[in-house]
Amino acid sequence: MTRLLYQSDAYLQEFNAVVQSVDAENHAVQLDQTALYPGGGGQPYDTGVLIAAGQELAVVRSRKSAEGAWHFLAPEAPLPEPGTPVQGRVDWERRFRLMRTHTAMHILCGVVFRDYGAQVTGGDMEPLKGRMDFEFESLSKDLVGVIEAAVNREVQAARDVRVQILPREEAFRIPDLIRTKINLLPPGISEVRVVEIVGLDLQADGGTHVANTRDVGRMHISDYKSKGKINKRIYVEMEE
Repeated sequence: MTRLLYQSDAYLQEFNAVVQSVDAENHAVQLDQTALYPGGGGQPYDTGVLIAAGQELAVVRSRKSAEGAWHFLAPEAPLPEPGTPVQGRVDWERRFRLMRTHTAMHILCGVVFRDYGAQVTGGDMEPLKGRMDFEFESLSKDLVGVIEAAVNREVQAARDVRVQILPREEAFRIPDLIRTKINLLPPGISEVRVVEIVGLDLQADGGTHVANTRDVGRMHISDYKSKGKINKRIYVEMEE
């Protein structure tokens, strides 16, 4: 199993690891531990580099697996053997933009759930922009403006963002832990990672976040669309 270092420290930019397994066909390696997020929950995977024997190997994609995570190397990068020690480095500019965006999406989710009781039906993101779908029957330009102002007030409130990993039974005693319309957590999972924006939002989540809402920066709702009778999509962008 790969130890997922980003789960407890999203700000970790460099790490040491050992190659556990190699997939020659897909030009990928599995490490004993990693700070590179392999993607999931709407958040894209990290990119970065692994340094082995003084040579930089570009990580162009990562993927979750039952064992933890696989990191796919650039085609021209040599494939290190199992047992090789490596130093990993996260593409921090890209990661931090994703962290800001992911926390902004949780703020949006928290505001909409608190003020309107609407659940999330889907979402996706990339660095500094994303979209979320909610169970709204109607959505207007004026209401979108109200939601945007409420989100940015929560950003300015400088709320701490806390992460815990809880036993499944304890986690599921938390009211409204699952804010999505469908519970996507596998039934066999024994521990649940929860992300709390103190005083606003608490959700099961596996991704990376900033430590305080003030680090999100200003969010702008760039567009909204109807995706069905009770399904409305909100598009967001973050200031640089």
